[in-house]
Amino acid sequence: MEKILVIEDEDNIRGFVIVHLKREGFIVLEAASGEEGLRVLDENPDTSLVLLDIMLPGIDGFQVAEEIRKHNQTIGIIMLTAKTMESDQVHGLNQGADDYIGKPFNLNELTARVHSLVRRIRTHQFPKQTGIRLNRAERCLIKGGNAIELSPTEYQILSILDMAKGKAVNRNDILDEVWGLDFPGDPKIVDVNIRRIRQKVEDNPSDPKYIETVWGYGYKWRK
Repeated sequence: MEKILVIEDEDNIRGFVIVHLKREGFIVLEAASGEEGLRVLDENPDTSLVLLDIMLPGIDGFQVAEEIRKHNQTIGIIMLTAKTMESDQVHGLNQGADDYIGKPFNLNELTARVHSLVRRIRTHQFPKQTGIRLNRAERCLIKGGNAIELSPTEYQILSILDMAKGKAVNRNDILDEVWGLDFPGDPKIVDVNIRRIRQKVEDNPSDPKYIETVWGYGYKWRK
């Protein structure tokens, strides 16, 4: 049974989300501030996913996401935000979020996003590779004998590229498979995650060797 932490300062929203997630079969933890959320997460390292509000008292959701990613690359993060500016969405993704959903949100949509991200965390299946390869058991990338931790979203994107066996994958196909056919956000979410992966994988992210951009189409993984 997956454990989810809800970090939301508005009591009504937090309570409503918690009740709904419990009905879906999740174990749900809660926090009303970023500081409290980080403490709860530290006490519950087996947490699979965090629902994280951006506008929090004290440290905001961007700072919380950044702090989480310093210590945990595999946990899922979905940001809950009233901010709909593209710059805020991109900033959240750059800080380590896997997905975001705007307020007010539909509970069915929230549930679908949560289940989708949980599936990414649970099911990462990759063929074994030599040199640079994806490790299914540890959900990480092995490069030069060293493990590189990846978020669930980053891992699934690499899975899609890996399964293409050197062929280019269309950006929209990545978007549909990772975030779903009805994703209402900006398609640039794919490019933001590719940049994050390159920062971890490439020797020189500005001159990528492994993840090649196919201009006007998508991306290709070379190993």
